[in-house]
Amino acid sequence: MFALAKGQRELRLDLFRGLALWLIYIDHVSPDLLTWATIRNYGFSDAAEIFIFISGFTAALVYGRATFEAGFVIGTARVLRRVWQIYTTHLLLFLVLMAEIAFVITVSERPAFYIQEMEVGEFFKQPGSEMIQALLLRFRPLNMDVLPLYVVLMAFLPLVLLLARLHKDLPLAASVALYILTLRYDLHLSTHPDGFWSFNPYAWQLLFVFGAWCALGGGKRLSPILNSRGVLWAAVAYLGAAFFVTMTWYFPSLESLIPGWLLRLIYPINKADFDVLRFAHFLALAFVALRFVPAGWTGLQSSWAKPLIVCGQYSLQIFALGVALSFAGYALLTELDAGVLLHAVVGVGGIAILYAVATVFTWYKWAMSGRERAETPTSKLTTQSA
Repeated sequence: MFALAKGQRELRLDLFRGLALWLIYIDHVSPDLLTWATIRNYGFSDAAEIFIFISGFTAALVYGRATFEAGFVIGTARVLRRVWQIYTTHLLLFLVLMAEIAFVITVSERPAFYIQEMEVGEFFKQPGSEMIQALLLRFRPLNMDVLPLYVVLMAFLPLVLLLARLHKDLPLAASVALYILTLRYDLHLSTHPDGFWSFNPYAWQLLFVFGAWCALGGGKRLSPILNSRGVLWAAVAYLGAAFFVTMTWYFPSLESLIPGWLLRLIYPINKADFDVLRFAHFLALAFVALRFVPAGWTGLQSSWAKPLIVCGQYSLQIFALGVALSFAGYALLTELDAGVLLHAVVGVGGIAILYAVATVFTWYKWAMSGRERAETPTSKLTTQSA
């Protein structure tokens, strides 16, 4: 049922996940300038879709095998352990980010701007009650919405795997049904004090489950479609149309070239509820990307791909670090009223830090594995002597 044999690693997943992490950092650190260098301003979807899809794919790949081989109880325990890791990472990131915000508003001449921009006014008014809401995932500053979504989606992965045991397509069918009910009955989760989740789990679960479904054999069954030249050109045409529509957001005069009935049909393109046009745009991007980056692509072994792959292999740590760095960089650029050059320096510098930290994680993993190998013969000898 699995896309990869046991022990193999799909470097394309790491490559594109690393790319998503870099794009998320850039979108956060310079939302008005450097985003023109990301995919955010050129279509309906952005890096969030890449991150969530790959998260669902890798989760099913790793924990699906554990569940089917070791049993549902053990597999669920491993999933919940990962959920706890994500949750505690979110809380640590929350504390770091709030400390950053507190420092910036004490040294800045316009503290009210950062309080309003980061949506933390209630926290500084009554930190005790807001901290409780943060523990319940109902309060978080700006740009801290992905990990709570990840917590909820991972918590329901055992159910997805259980449905997959009953029928290979049952998880995707149930996911589509829930997505339709979400849009029909406006299902959502609330935030404190009176808002809604920026990433509605009832809707975004569709992309996560789709990724899991692909890992559990669905991707292989989609191969004929991926290899179709007609589908490729349809994907390219859709990407072109989406690009033109997004350009009307920045150049309103172009909107007159789009028929009124079409505008009424496609708007609003809601990110919170994962609009179907965003899903279609992600699928089109994925089809095109997989044609240019096929399995076994030699470019995956190149030096330019290594930084992306290394960052993608430590996605949770690098994501959290990227969010913390992005606010620090954003505050620096804002306080200095920076131009294009300094924006570029902060963007490239932040990515360099992400890669450096990921390299340290890689070295530490290598060092510890070597130590374990060195200790193994001694352990065996001790056992035999006993």
